[in-house]
This record gives sequence, structure tokens and C-alpha cells, in this order.
Amino acid sequence: MSKKGTIKVEGVSKVYPNGVVGLDNINLDIEAGEFVVIVGLSGAGKSTLLRAINRLHDVTDGHILIDGEDITKASGKELRMLRRNIAMIFQNYNLVKRSTVARNVLSGRVGYYPTWQSTLGLFTKEDQDRAVKSLERVNLLDKYYTKARDLSGGQQQRVGIARALMQEPAVFLADEPVSGLDPKTTKVVMDDLKRLNEEDGLTIVANLHSMELAMDYATRIVGLKAGKLVYDKPIAEVQASDFQDIYAEVGDQ
Repeated sequence: MSKKGTIKVEGVSKVYPNGVVGLDNINLDIEAGEFVVIVGLSGAGKSTLLRAINRLHDVTDGHILIDGEDITKASGKELRMLRRNIAMIFQNYNLVKRSTVARNVLSGRVGYYPTWQSTLGLFTKEDQDRAVKSLERVNLLDKYYTKARDLSGGQQQRVGIARALMQEPAVFLADEPVSGLDPKTTKVVMDDLKRLNEEDGLTIVANLHSMELAMDYATRIVGLKAGKLVYDKPIAEVQASDFQDIYAEVGDQ
């Protein structure tokens, strides 16, 4: 049986109501267990593509298959089940700041509970134990009872990683996960993601601005420019000079 965590993007375009083209005929195959970093200028379509993969955005044309299942056409229970397998961490951490770290991490299990049960915080002992293990994975168990608002940015992002782990996903999306973090904290967060990729076999797809980080952590680098896929190479074939075209402003060439 093949490993879970494959992503197939077929002819995907996204045109916003105002006519702006976010994605322009993207075709991309990601194998299970890859660590793919998407690079490009702000506005190149990186976040749009990531959000399309877990259906936070609907696409205008094309299909996105997660382990062979078309998430662009799914609805209701089918969509909830597919999303359960796709975890995401965000640039702004997306935590409930007034809640404890434990409560934020446990919220990663809401897809496994009826709404009333998760709203009341009635999580099983098994899931409470799972939350402890997830926090151990990111070295934050000592913050279990701390309010999220009292954490540093790096700690909040690592709580986001622990929360995402609670979904038991095969695909892990990271949208600018280290934006605004200092170099030391950036390394901690990126090391956490790399460890999940290597130890758990999770497929990681991360948007990054830094080509240095991309070179250090990716097994493959994909470049977007003005909504188009303009670059796709395994890390062994990537050269620093390749990024000059990706990061050139449209019209500069």
C-alpha cells in the first residue's frame, strides 16, 4: 500500500472577483514524504496555492487531489474527512490567545468530535495524553497551563505545530511559518518541521521568502511568479543563481 500524503495539482487557476489572477494553470505532483518549499515574491501566489490545497480557497479551474481524492469537489462530511488529513500552521499563529496552550493544542482534535462536545472541551483521556505528547515533540510541555498570549512568537508557532499534529495528518502545510521570527527561533521552528518530515514521514509544503532557508531544509524547491509555476527542481539540482529570475520583478527582465 502506498504511503499517504500525495498531492496532485492539475491545471489549477484562481481568478478573484476583481479579475486579479492568483494562480495561473498550476500543475504540480508532490510525493508522500517530500519537504517542498515554495518560494517567490509577495503576491506570487504562494499562500493562495497553499490555501487551495486544503480548500480554504475555492479554485476557478482545475483539480487538487489528496491521496487520489479530489478536495476541490468535496463537500460536507467528505470535505471534513479530507481536511482532517491536512494540517496547517499560519504566519499569524491563529491561536486563541486567552486560552491555555493545552486548550489550543486540543482544538486540533475538533474534527474528530461532534461540535457540542469540542465546544464544551470534553476531550477524551486518550486525546489529553496525545496533547501532552504533541507538546513534548516541540519542547513546550512546561507551558501546558500557560495562556497563549503570554508566549513568545516562536513559542506560539510551535504550539501551532503541536495543534496540527493532533490531527494525525499526512500532509502538513506551513504558510510563512517563520515570518517575523529571529534567526535562532526560526531555526527551532524549521528544525521541528524537518524532524516531523524525517521521523514521521509527513509531507511538508512550506511557503518561505528566504532562499537560504529553502536551501537548508527542502528536498525540493518550487518557484511561483505572478501566479505561474516557473521553477521546480529537487534540492540536489538547485543553485543559488536559480533564484535571481524567480525574485526578479515582473517586467524587469
